[in-house]
Amino acid sequence: MADLKKLAEEIVGLTLLEAQELKTILKDEYGIEPAAGGAVMMAGPAAGGEAAAAEEKTEFDVILKAAGDKKINVIKEVRAITGLGLKEAKELVEAGGKAVKEQVSKDEAEEIKKKLEEAGAEVELK
Repeated sequence: MADLKKLAEEIVGLTLLEAQELKTILKDEYGIEPAAGGAVMMAGPAAGGEAAAAEEKTEFDVILKAAGDKKINVIKEVRAITGLGLKEAKELVEAGGKAVKEQVSKDEAEEIKKKLEEAGAEVELK
């Protein structure tokens, strides 16, 4: 058990370059592909400053948290944004916490958020 703990500590202490090399070794020699964003990649920021070099997020999800008190206006806006039918838009609005649009640019996400908030909804970008 102590050996496993030591191994875990060594993995967490890897730099990004070392983590990439470990990934290559696991893939080439053993046929193992680490899951995206797994423990190896999460260790990178703790290694010392390379996290600042990470790319800025370019795709956002627009999440409808709550419809507010003007639910009909929000349903109309969701229909206009998504092209859904009345029934589907109503279900999306009533469910809450659902994505209205996924993987859109920052500008488009901000525009959608503004429209939905003007209609009375509570919106979050992820």
